[in-house]
Order: sequence, then structure tokens, then C-alpha cells
Amino acid sequence: WTSQSSLDLGEPLSLITESVFARYISSLKDQRVAASKVLIGPQAQPAGDKAEFIEKVRRALYLGKIVSYAQGFSQLRAASDEYNWDLNYGEIAKIFRAGCIIRAQFLQKITDAYAQNAGI
Repeated sequence: WTSQSSLDLGEPLSLITESVFARYISSLKDQRVAASKVLIGPQAQPAGDKAEFIEKVRRALYLGKIVSYAQGFSQLRAASDEYNWDLNYGEIAKIFRAGCIIRAQFLQKITDAYAQNAGI
């Protein structure tokens, strides 16, 4: 429903929607098995310094987290504007952190950012 809502609102939600598509692809086991017998993928071991590679992956994942939250809160803002909800985004981040399925320490940074500037 989140991805559908983003389409309805005209609000980009690319990372979350792509994760839905990835789940669909992962459910196509017969096709994946057949493809793995025909296609040759990249080497399993990265070339170069392992620590540098791990750091690049860590930073890429962190960026993905930032983009996901930014897109999610942007969608909340679009919905709030569309439906006149007057949402408190800092409070939403705090509620998510307290017990939602997406609770994460990163949400505290979002709560703090909205506390400093509610208009971001």
C-alpha cells in the first residue's frame, strides 16, 4: 500500500518500491534457477582492498537508509498536504522508534532534526 500511495500522490518512493519488486523476483525461483545455469555473474570476491570494499558497502547502505527515510517522510508530507493532516514529523519518528517495525537508532537523528527545524 505504501508504494501505491506514493504513485497516487506522485511522490517518488524508489527504494521502498524496489524492495517490493525484489520480493516478487525472489519468489520466481524456477526462473532464477534456470537463469543461474545460463548466465555467468560477477566474481564473488571483490578485487582490491577488502577493508576499503567493506567501507564502501557500509557507506552505500547508509546512504540507502538516508534516502529511504527521506523518501518516506517526503511521502508523509505530501499526504499531509493533500489530506490536510497537519502531521508532526518529529513525533512520528519518535513513535516509529518506540515500537514500530521500522524502529531504528537512525530515527533519533530524524527526531532531532525536526526538533531543530520542523519545516525541513
